[in-house]
Amino acid sequence: MSGRDMALALRRAPVVVAVDSGADRARALGQMPCAVIGDLDSISDAARAAMPAGTVHLLGEQETTDFDKALRSVAAPFVLGLGFTGARMDHGLAVYNALVRHPGRHCLVIGPQDVVFAAPPELHLALALGDRVSLFPMAAVTGDSRGLEWPLQGIAFAPDAMIGTSNRAVAREVTLRFDGPGMLVILPRNRLDAAITALTGISPPWPDAPAPSAVRGR
Repeated sequence: MSGRDMALALRRAPVVVAVDSGADRARALGQMPCAVIGDLDSISDAARAAMPAGTVHLLGEQETTDFDKALRSVAAPFVLGLGFTGARMDHGLAVYNALVRHPGRHCLVIGPQDVVFAAPPELHLALALGDRVSLFPMAAVTGDSRGLEWPLQGIAFAPDAMIGTSNRAVAREVTLRFDGPGMLVILPRNRLDAAITALTGISPPWPDAPAPSAVRGR
């Protein structure tokens, strides 16, 4: 997570919540988090001591990741996730798992080139012609679309079957509809504001999944 990323996020979401050792990175970028959430196994002693009383929240269970813990604990119109698209593939996959487990949280994860979020039942995106619109199913999902070069109608998406990498916008408004939760939408990073606008005001669309009990994570 760079200072540029932090500045971009703060212009849109000015409240900083850190996930475990993310408190150290936030402080290094000149931001004091209003809260730290996680199992607190990686935050430094210095960062923990610097936090005001009552702002460090230990969730010690090890069945979910710290990202999941934070996402389900925060109530906000939308959440921007920074620093979750690093080099480790297992961490990245865990983040995508959490997004589709909590699709009503309207969380947008910002990466170096992309922004990814869980699709609601219906989405209207203001895009530029030729914008990349990738769709990756984390569950069996069907849907329909308007404004895409390759329409979604009649396609049975699934993680082990059809996916929707590198579709393109052929209209300035792209409409997506899905019959259930589980689809990730991946847009170019410069369409972050379009994604926020499309998600803002949508009521929580799908019920959150129960906390997992069979997968151990950090």
